[in-house]
Amino acid sequence: MVAAWTLRLGGTILWAMLDRIDPFLKTWRWPALALAAAVFMLGAAHAFETFALLLPCPLCLRQREVYWAVVAMSVTALALWQVRRNPRFIFAVNIMLGLIFLTGAIVAVYHAGVEYRFWPAPSGCTATVVDMNAIDLSDLNQRQGAPSCMDDPWKGAYGLSMAGWNALISLGLSVLSFRAAGISLPRPKTLSPAE
Repeated sequence: MVAAWTLRLGGTILWAMLDRIDPFLKTWRWPALALAAAVFMLGAAHAFETFALLLPCPLCLRQREVYWAVVAMSVTALALWQVRRNPRFIFAVNIMLGLIFLTGAIVAVYHAGVEYRFWPAPSGCTATVVDMNAIDLSDLNQRQGAPSCMDDPWKGAYGLSMAGWNALISLGLSVLSFRAAGISLPRPKTLSPAE
């Protein structure tokens, strides 16, 4: 009984939160926010690489490709929205953004599973961890090595790796994209009984 009450309360709170953000999910606003989220995630990834010296493994780079796809799709959608404001177009864009973010969540879950040794790493991901102090500075144009996909150099908060956090963020952005699609869905006009 307590579990059912807690679940009902949690659902009520979730719907109340979603109702508050619904105005931000209408028309062109969600593709613009998705663009901002993707640019932020790419900036954070590059900041960790540059300032914290955490080189990306091949699966990390795959996760970035998803955000680059969101950037390309959002910029294109926002440009086309200025030409022709069709609700069906924005519905299709939001669905595609949701699918791209869902793809990102799947890639991130796969990467987290490799880090936690739930399944084996793909070929090319089992290199040793790169020692940043032993890098040859005479030829900086050549990659000095690729870090292993199986090692998580950054143990984040709550025991989640960067890939784990990326999975949660991508899943949340996917849910918001599908919610935005539902809000922007063109509704057929209903006739009143008097008509």
